[in-house]
Amino acid sequence: MTALIARLKAQVRLKLLVLALLPIAVLLPIFLGATMWHWLGRFDALLTEKVTSDLRIAEQYFVKIEEAQAQSIAAIGNARQLSDARAEGEGALAEFLDRRRDQIGLDFLIMETNGARTPEPVQALLQRDRDRDMQSGLIVASPAEMALWGDGLAERARLPIRDTDAARPTDRAFEERGLILWAAYQIEGGYLFGGRLLNRNLDVIDRMNALVYGGDVAAPSDAGTTTLFLDDVRISTNVRLFEGERALGTRVTEVVWHKVVERGETWLDRAFVVNDWYISGYMPLSDVTGARVGMLYTGFLEQPYRDQRNGTVLALGLAFLAVLLLAVPIFLRMARDVFAPLERMTSTMQQVERGDLRARIGKMESEDEIGAVARHLDRLLDQVKDRDEALRQYNDQLNDLVDMRTQELRAANEKLEETYAQLILKEKLASLGEITAGVAHEINNPIAVIQGNMELLRMSLTEEMKAEVAMELDLIEAQTRRINVIVGKLLSFSRSGEMSDHSSLVNVKDAVDSALILVAADLRKHNIETRRIDRDVPPIEIVENELQQVLVNLFINAAQAMSKGGTLTVELQESLRDDRPGVEIRVSDTGAGIPADQIAHIFDPFFTTKQAEGTGLGLSISQALMERAGGNITVESICGRGTIFSVWCPAASFCPDDI
Repeated sequence: MTALIARLKAQVRLKLLVLALLPIAVLLPIFLGATMWHWLGRFDALLTEKVTSDLRIAEQYFVKIEEAQAQSIAAIGNARQLSDARAEGEGALAEFLDRRRDQIGLDFLIMETNGARTPEPVQALLQRDRDRDMQSGLIVASPAEMALWGDGLAERARLPIRDTDAARPTDRAFEERGLILWAAYQIEGGYLFGGRLLNRNLDVIDRMNALVYGGDVAAPSDAGTTTLFLDDVRISTNVRLFEGERALGTRVTEVVWHKVVERGETWLDRAFVVNDWYISGYMPLSDVTGARVGMLYTGFLEQPYRDQRNGTVLALGLAFLAVLLLAVPIFLRMARDVFAPLERMTSTMQQVERGDLRARIGKMESEDEIGAVARHLDRLLDQVKDRDEALRQYNDQLNDLVDMRTQELRAANEKLEETYAQLILKEKLASLGEITAGVAHEINNPIAVIQGNMELLRMSLTEEMKAEVAMELDLIEAQTRRINVIVGKLLSFSRSGEMSDHSSLVNVKDAVDSALILVAADLRKHNIETRRIDRDVPPIEIVENELQQVLVNLFINAAQAMSKGGTLTVELQESLRDDRPGVEIRVSDTGAGIPADQIAHIFDPFFTTKQAEGTGLGLSISQALMERAGGNITVESICGRGTIFSVWCPAASFCPDDI
């Protein structure tokens, strides 16, 4: 029987551990994996949507330039001064056209009467659409054609072609053609023909970049870049090479050129640009004949977004591993506590089997089914002992009495075996029922499963057992909350009106003590010394969990600011704000401090100084919680010396009535 009980005990122990760890080790990874897969797909889709919007804005700006240039030339063609200049002679006309050309920023402005200086595609277009006063568009001009329009145009258009990774093979050393944005307006006896050379035209490309990505027109933008291509050559760009040199003359990758220029499709995907990967948008540009002659590009560096995405995935993975590593020892300890009574019963039965009928399980502190069975077993053993003594007394007197007592003893043994069988069955059903009920109740929310099982474990423990594992249980709950915080910060901020619970009178010193306990592990990990300056302060009226959330957030920020060690100082004092008495909690660190240009933004949603390590919502949510309680958070920081956050809340009698 002892061997049978030991074997059944081992099987039940294994099943209990499997059922307890199943939600953490299997269901939670599946849930996290599905969530992260959906999030990563949405993340990539948002990047594509952004570059699509950027490319659309650049296209609209390019169209506006063309329209404005055409309207300016039309205005000159309709001006009375043009007629006066023509009447005065060739010299006056040339002077008038040069002056107006410079005023509207064109590279050439000429009056044509015989078409000698007009490219054949433009002449054909003007002849075909004679009923239209204005024509405009793009043309690709040869050096000879540009030489007819103005001195220096051919030299400006000429660009040395640079070797570029992944570009299609070429034997050309220079790009000598020019991409011209032109317009022609019909006048009496001919037409005005003017335009601007887009090769090396940095004014147009920089203004386009400033419009799309913001910032100073004259300064390079870290937010993104724009480029004009003639065929596959960058003729105007703010993509930089080393030491700020523009990447003029570099070429687009062959795969992009085939899709955009050859097939006329728009590219919206990641692409290798000169020396790094960008989220890129390319659209084809066509000349007046409809032939594709180049591309318009917008894009931004991929690496910062990838780093942020990978950091989030890594943080969730590490948090899950931490929960799993902490949960396994706890469940092993709890299993040992659950099976301790069975081990005592096994030992007692071994003594009884050896003939020691005085062996007893003893007092059981547990009030559950196992404890009840153990006490019942002791009573049965008492009965066995009494009957055994009675049988010994009657053994010499009556054989019939011995037979009768022997039968009673056999019946008692059968009852004992039946009781043991019922014990094992009840224990298995009880364990299986408790675990299955917990899993079934929370199957749609794996994180809530962990919290529910922790609460169930707390309720099933005695006070002494609770004291032994209290810290481990608290650590598991803290890690679970950490997962909830990482996944639920955007939702919590957008629904901040629903975060508040019922307020109560809170002892500020106790709240600080509780918050420091929650972050003790982080402080030890970073070798941070904690310094307390406590003064007698009145209680405040606030939701205690919300105050702890604010303090824990500030303590964790301070620990991250002092990654190589330092001192965290927490000071309590009474303070007046707008003639209202209140309590001020000053949290000081000796970290690197916050730059002055970032101080005004640290409470803004999604602003973070920790790049991929944070979501940028912690301080904004903390400020919202304190404002709801009638208080606020302020900050002082000096680079190289540290940061001080001051949390102020009115004393209880001065809190707002709606709290």
